[in-house]
Amino acid sequence: MPPFRRRHYHRPAELVADVRAVLAHRKALKAMGGGRRLSSAFRERLMLAVTAVNGCRYCSYFHARVALREGLTPAEIRALGEGAFHDCPDEELPALLYAQHWASADARPDPVARERLAAIYGPAAVEAIELALCSIRIGNLLGNTADYGLYRLSLGRMGGVRSSYETHTERA
Repeated sequence: MPPFRRRHYHRPAELVADVRAVLAHRKALKAMGGGRRLSSAFRERLMLAVTAVNGCRYCSYFHARVALREGLTPAEIRALGEGAFHDCPDEELPALLYAQHWASADARPDPVARERLAAIYGPAAVEAIELALCSIRIGNLLGNTADYGLYRLSLGRMGGVRSSYETHTERA
């Protein structure tokens, strides 16, 4: 059976740590009015950028539908699913690149990258961005963990569906 290649939770403690990170920012979330500091379209672009790295098929499907509702074009959604940002607004590009780095670094970004992001958007916006990133990470890793369980139970016949991100990176 080939290895399961998507990120997933290996231990319950990892999920608990991610949930605690979100809960630690709940006052900021409430102060932001439920996260309204970021536009809905921007938030969906961030969600899709992280989902492309983590390869969660459930989140990819769900957030593509929400992104369409928020005005993103099918071409932009497809590009985001492949880890490309050429159709995105220029002013969001630094945050999208940071989101990709953040997810690739397993939610442990380079502190210098975070400082640069804060210099562009300000500390409050960075907190809102990271809250969105952490929220989608939880969804991604939970979806992938469910697939991993299915993959193991079926001896590799189910749950190992490859994401478009994995296929894209193999071609690169």
